[in-house]
Amino acid sequence: MGVLDHVSDLFELPRCYSSKKLKKRKQLQTVEIKVKIDCEGCERRVRKSVEGMKGVTQVEVEPKQHKLTVIGYVDPNKVLHRVRRRTGKPAEMWPYVPYDVVAHPYAPGVYDRKAPAGYVRNVMADPRTSILARASSTEVKYTTAFSDDNPNACVVM
Repeated sequence: MGVLDHVSDLFELPRCYSSKKLKKRKQLQTVEIKVKIDCEGCERRVRKSVEGMKGVTQVEVEPKQHKLTVIGYVDPNKVLHRVRRRTGKPAEMWPYVPYDVVAHPYAPGVYDRKAPAGYVRNVMADPRTSILARASSTEVKYTTAFSDDNPNACVVM
């Protein structure tokens, strides 16, 4: 490091005075939103509400499941706010996960009759019900003891 570099470091302005603004790049995300869709007009209104957003690359609407899927370089909270504001309909983040992902899909708070076929409520996000949906180590030990998937399992005939 030369003398000139040392002197220039002494007179450098702090970051808060710099003229360049550092922008944080958004990552490609898939945002799933639950919004009630009754007819083709509602479907069109929901689709148009997010198609014009900056960063949106793809919009899919599934009216039977009341689901809107937005793919792009967007902020999920901004997409949710825009759907609520433009359509006037109550909307929330997609609260369901596939049935196969949850260890105990019939635990209290997990099973939801309003969920689409093959889906249950995502309880891992809710700390009150996630305790009930997770299996304890003793429970896993006893259920795998007689499992066909376990090669060392005890076979009772």
